[in-house]
Amino acid sequence: MFKVLIIGDTHIPSRAERLPPKIESHILSEKYSLVLCTGDLVAYEVLQLLKRIGEVKVVRGNMDYLPFPKSEVVALGNVKIGLIHGHQVYPRGDISRLTRIALKFGVNVLISGHTHVPLVKKVETTSRDVLLLNPGSATGVWSGGGGSLIPSFMECAVRGSVVEVTCYELKANTLIKSRHEISLTL
Repeated sequence: MFKVLIIGDTHIPSRAERLPPKIESHILSEKYSLVLCTGDLVAYEVLQLLKRIGEVKVVRGNMDYLPFPKSEVVALGNVKIGLIHGHQVYPRGDISRLTRIALKFGVNVLISGHTHVPLVKKVETTSRDVLLLNPGSATGVWSGGGGSLIPSFMECAVRGSVVEVTCYELKANTLIKSRHEISLTL
């Protein structure tokens, strides 16, 4: 089984000074096979923190001036995961456009950011199921489209064709989690 941290849109130091201590403490105490980051880190120091956790795949956000790729595709067992920032999609977070990108990349799961709002959405297409994930903003900062203003991130575990997603939101200084178990037709 693979356990993955999904995080992004920190905007440190331009919109936030640091990760909220509860989030930083949680992610540093866990063991992850991989860290998938949707970009908009803004500062190299955030990448250094993520590298303390494990192997990191990060894509360039519209506010990043760091030399990251525009997209990544990784395989976790039989599940292929695509990673983009999300600024390629207008309007922000458009489900049909994100689904088309997933199909173009040939992935079962597409992770994007940019909206600063968490999303777990299974889309059934004629060719296969697509799972769309967005971890929101790890610092809860505003985005050009508003955002939830609630710090959030995700953890994901893959077992065969089942993807278990746990979404964490920091509310009243407490990490609230919601779990989703999604079975995909591969």
